[in-house]
Amino acid sequence: MYQPKHKWLGEGGRIRRRGIYWLPNLFTTIALFAGFFSIVQAMNGRFEQSALAIFVALVFDGLDGRVARFTHTQSAFGAEYDSLADMVSFGVAPALVIYVWALKDFSAAQNIPLLGSWLTTKLGWVAAFIYCACAALRLARFNTNIEVVDKRFFQGLPSPAAACVVAGMVWAMNEYQIRGVDVKWLAWALTVFAGLTMVSNLKYYSGKDINPRKSVSFPVVVAIALAVVVMVAASRALPEMLFILFLGYALSGYAIAAWDMIRRKGGGGQPPAAPAP
Repeated sequence: MYQPKHKWLGEGGRIRRRGIYWLPNLFTTIALFAGFFSIVQAMNGRFEQSALAIFVALVFDGLDGRVARFTHTQSAFGAEYDSLADMVSFGVAPALVIYVWALKDFSAAQNIPLLGSWLTTKLGWVAAFIYCACAALRLARFNTNIEVVDKRFFQGLPSPAAACVVAGMVWAMNEYQIRGVDVKWLAWALTVFAGLTMVSNLKYYSGKDINPRKSVSFPVVVAIALAVVVMVAASRALPEMLFILFLGYALSGYAIAAWDMIRRKGGGGQPPAAPAP
């Protein structure tokens, strides 16, 4: 009986076709389309739609993995496809949106002391490229370390959260009719901050240890109810609320690092415990 030498070869040396689970990959395709749609809308000057599309991509990016686990349709193809879609939706799209909205105005900027006119005109696309490159590095590191890191925490700011920080700023400023050229330095600093935080070693809570079947205490139920009330009350200020929410999450990694440093210093000053008899 013929035994193929490679797993991808069937009997007679013919290529074996591997099936593709359509349901989780459908959600991934929708997320990919949302990222592409965001780029197109930014090129047409419709920044509110472009920012909103990135948040839509966030929703469907979170659904594809959960649908795959719930229906037991995980696959290596789906994981690779999801990473490529994430690079478009949360790497390229936010970088181009923030560049077209605010960072391209550095090309007409005047000479800045200590930088020179040549470097001043390049600050915009340099910041956008830093973000895009850091998103690619963040995704590559996540894929290679997925089996060795603590599931409770992400290593570095997740690229969807970083994308929502950038898109949230564009959306919130657009609500107040603030042009990108008026806040280009703030946009530059936020873009570089989001990019570098993605490739940092800061810990970010992943929420993967939350079990919806597990019972919780009464104060937790009250806190959840209050959070729902606040979200409903602030529904008219949805762009501002989302921007503050994701910016707070981006800063939480620095807060966790500061708390760990304080705790280590506090523990280091204590005398060693006496040996047990």
